[in-house]
Amino acid sequence: MPAYPPRRSLPARIVPKAGLRRDLWVTTADAAAFSLMVGCGETYIPAFALALGLGPVAAGMTASVPVLVGAIFQLITPLAVARLGTNRGWCIACTTVQALSFVPFAVWAIRGHATLAELLVAASVYWAAGMAGAPAWNTWMGTLIPEGMRTAYFANRNRLGQFGVFVGFVLGGLILQWGESNDLTLLAFAGLFIAAGICRLVSTLMLVNCREFTRPTAADPSDEQETSVNGNGAFAWVRNLGRTVRRLADSPSGPLVTYLCCLVFTAQFSAPYFTPYMLREHGFSYHAFMLVVATGFLSKALFLPSLGRLGSRIGSLGLLWVGGISVIPLSTLWLFSADVSYLVAVQVLAGCCWACWELAVALMFFDAVPHRDRTGVITVYNLGLAIATVAGAATGGLLLRTLGEDSRAYVTVFAVSSLLRLATVPLLRLVRMPNRAAPSRP
Repeated sequence: MPAYPPRRSLPARIVPKAGLRRDLWVTTADAAAFSLMVGCGETYIPAFALALGLGPVAAGMTASVPVLVGAIFQLITPLAVARLGTNRGWCIACTTVQALSFVPFAVWAIRGHATLAELLVAASVYWAAGMAGAPAWNTWMGTLIPEGMRTAYFANRNRLGQFGVFVGFVLGGLILQWGESNDLTLLAFAGLFIAAGICRLVSTLMLVNCREFTRPTAADPSDEQETSVNGNGAFAWVRNLGRTVRRLADSPSGPLVTYLCCLVFTAQFSAPYFTPYMLREHGFSYHAFMLVVATGFLSKALFLPSLGRLGSRIGSLGLLWVGGISVIPLSTLWLFSADVSYLVAVQVLAGCCWACWELAVALMFFDAVPHRDRTGVITVYNLGLAIATVAGAATGGLLLRTLGEDSRAYVTVFAVSSLLRLATVPLLRLVRMPNRAAPSRP
């Protein structure tokens, strides 16, 4: 099927005129703008909750509960894509909504007050829009980027993305430090959220200028019938979800999704509480907080080229093993010292380990999941991921509150997180690669 031509809204002097080079350029620019949004917006939402006077468990909830809401909403993605007849159009709609979701955060920062319920609603809209577009984006990119280019391209794209998160996060930390010094902390948060929304709009513009080679098609006649617009269309996504889950149980994708969700549970058992651990328990300034966390982002960016070359040699499954084993002890390393220089060194190591795991996951979904099943599998994965995120954060938060939210409580939560990660290794052994079919280009 012929490619759908892109809109010529970007100057030809800036980007290639046409073809695959142009598509790769705009998707890379999308990653850069998206990552700036994450760095100066998404990562500061828990800190914003603390600045409003909410407690550490509430801050953890803003980083976890909206993920579950978003995952439930994104179950409509296969039906929405089928009705629209385009992955590209659905992605653009979702990213536009995600950009607008920062407006209430900025309003509440200017107002100087927001309830936990209000924060959860706004964050849920943010995550719902982002997660709903992800399955369609993965399917879209799977038809756009040739198989032989994927490892190198996504390693470089992820590297740029991590640099973007690093730059956004550092700028955010500097702005917040300035705001704190001038008693304008909440206004500084407002500026960050406005900048994050603008970055996502720029990201959306990049997606508008990227081609879609093939329209989505139904996997079989029964799929087409169930996803058509008729009296039963409102329930088609439920049937499609059940059918996808049954397929997962009998395919290499099933063990992969199970392992990934379990590891995310163990990581989220402690991850939402690093921010209150630094800002409240140890009284870090925004400068120190920014330095420690930003080091992890920078480390990811610096190590990704080497990890991409490693992935080319050992494959995505080998890369998943390296990443899955290396992240096990990371949370316990936070327990030995609260010195900023020590924590920066820990973050260098953590950035490398998590970059390896995240690149492996991105590649595994292209290598281990057939194209016709990719949207459905990633939709189910996002749901499982969100359930694991909320369950892990809730379980860790319950333990933290039960133990009194003091230093001993944080030590216990971080140590238990590492033990739980170790327990995922038997699940990792079950992950297999399918028989590879002949590669194809769009």
